[in-house]
Amino acid sequence: MVRLSTRSQYACLALIDLAQHQDEEYVAAAEIAERQHVPKQYLVQILMELKRAGYVYSRRGAQGGFRLAKNPSEISMAEIIRLLDGALAPVESVSKYFYEPTPISHSKPLLNVFGAIRDYVSDKLERTTFADLIE
Repeated sequence: MVRLSTRSQYACLALIDLAQHQDEEYVAAAEIAERQHVPKQYLVQILMELKRAGYVYSRRGAQGGFRLAKNPSEISMAEIIRLLDGALAPVESVSKYFYEPTPISHSKPLLNVFGAIRDYVSDKLERTTFADLIE
């Protein structure tokens, strides 16, 4: 029920790539873009957002590029998707972090259903790290 934006999908691909190449000092955005079939300029914007949030480091120059700022086992899919897309909940009225009232706010049965969906999705994404995705 969670719908990932292209930005989140590209961010996940980039983080998987960086996790797979974590033994390298820095990885050029062009290399990641080519391997993951992502437009380079769009990828650089996403990587800079990940840098601002503390998930990657960057370095300029001929030996520059990007590298993970954290161990892949310390980065969950949930935190990256929340960073780029916001709530994991199917409707804001059951979101733990992005609550907003919705038309179903007064229907306890509907809130229960959508809350259970939120719990399933968020639990799976919280438990899945980028280390899991490269094994």
